[in-house]
Amino acid sequence: MKNRYIVIFIVMIVVWLTCNNKKSIISKRDFTITAFTTFNNLFLDSVTLEVFLDKHEEFKAYKSQYLNFYKERNYEYTWFDSSGLAEQAHNFMNLLNNAITELNDSSLYNSALYKLYESFAIDSGYHQQNDQVAQAELLFTGQFFVYAAKVFKGSEVDASALGWYIPRKKVNLATLLDSSLKTKGLGLDLPISAAYKQLQAYLIKYIELDKQIADKWDSIPAPIKLGLKKGDSSMIIVQIKKRLHLLGDMQLIDSSTKFDSVLYVSVQQFEQRNGLNADGVISMSVVKELNVPVKQRIQQILVNLERLRWMPIQRGDNFVVVNIPEYKMHVYDSNHQVLEMKVIVGKASTNTTIFNANLKYIVFSPYWNVPTSIVQKEILPAMKRNSSYLSKNNMEIIGMNAGIPEIRQKPGPNNSLGLIKFLFPNNYNIYLHDTPNRELFNAAMRTFSHGCIRIAEPKKFAQYLLSADTSMIYTSKVIDSLMHLTKEKWVTLKKAIPVYVVYFTAWVDKAGLLNFRKDIYGHDAKMSAKLFVTK
Repeated sequence: MKNRYIVIFIVMIVVWLTCNNKKSIISKRDFTITAFTTFNNLFLDSVTLEVFLDKHEEFKAYKSQYLNFYKERNYEYTWFDSSGLAEQAHNFMNLLNNAITELNDSSLYNSALYKLYESFAIDSGYHQQNDQVAQAELLFTGQFFVYAAKVFKGSEVDASALGWYIPRKKVNLATLLDSSLKTKGLGLDLPISAAYKQLQAYLIKYIELDKQIADKWDSIPAPIKLGLKKGDSSMIIVQIKKRLHLLGDMQLIDSSTKFDSVLYVSVQQFEQRNGLNADGVISMSVVKELNVPVKQRIQQILVNLERLRWMPIQRGDNFVVVNIPEYKMHVYDSNHQVLEMKVIVGKASTNTTIFNANLKYIVFSPYWNVPTSIVQKEILPAMKRNSSYLSKNNMEIIGMNAGIPEIRQKPGPNNSLGLIKFLFPNNYNIYLHDTPNRELFNAAMRTFSHGCIRIAEPKKFAQYLLSADTSMIYTSKVIDSLMHLTKEKWVTLKKAIPVYVVYFTAWVDKAGLLNFRKDIYGHDAKMSAKLFVTK
């Protein structure tokens, strides 16, 4: 098992080195590579490549990659040498087979390539037929581009149409192929996307589980007693134990109908990794999540692997990630998580946008400049009902805009932004901020805002952001005083920090456990409609 993953991991490693945002540039032909300067005496004719691309519509999208790759090697063969199929060809076919079988992705199967490969593998003299050699050579290269584009770049879908406004990473496929061939899958130990690797490993496990159960995933009935607790007995407990065992939350099972302490711990783990209240009680919510079909979970994992392919690679800097369906903010320093806290995100009707920007400012004791939409829909009707509404809520009119009053709420403990806000300038008018409504953080599902993101521990976050500022010592006492001013105070960070507001409904946490969350904005459903064709 170890050997068959070597090539997969190496190709994933190399993509880390070749992801960049440079525009595509057609390479110059390297005439220094000849039969006298290289061990390989097999070379293509450039006309052969043009004819091949004219005949193969499936590879025309990769024309510039073909030209770049072969010009840089003066059209020297890649997958063949004077003895026949090169080692790289066998490695790539193993890689392709693994992707097709383990990831259950038949779209990567190319019948013409497989037919030629089998012919060369059976008859070592078959390589003497030059037209077949050229055909196989170019099929290998094209199929590598197809594979790499899908696995590392992601599907050719409009991410913005799916609500995703984080720029997708770009991959130089020609450079990727060249680098992969030079390594031959040996000797590298470089950083790769751990998140992708871990989630992909669970995809393979779930595909095997799906084969194991063979569509026998009977629904567990609702408990007669609403909310089974430790010490209770019920016939469905036997089914729940089996289900938890299959899903990896319970190691040892028995046929007892008793809700014992082992089951209690297992239920808690299941609840935690599914975003439920981890109270160890078998509620209707627990039963509902236990009944989600394995095939549905596989599709959910595939959707989130696609999103991970889009994510830019972080190279050790500080950055912040807010995962909307998780209702959590994670702060990383040199790729190690240093802070984690609960967040409140936008309602389905005013959902939080998926995007990235740089956090530059902390605003202590902020004013809240009420958005015009809220003024119209909420504030003006409230003013009609109660003439003292503004003074009661510490608000004031600061101007007029097209006949609509411009209203702001003054600093104070009841300010809707709380005592601090964190600005990362963007086109969506979204920022992180405190809130006076602390009780809302106790809810399991925290979709309460108009789109901005409320964070549970703003003071702790401010202390972290300001810890690198040597111009002033921001002690706890100093920050407290800044949070209780009568006029807002802006502090510019010495170094801006990237913030990624993302949407992942499946991921592997720091404990190595597979997590699932609800598709609160329907983004998974939209992406599934693009990625999967219903037969």
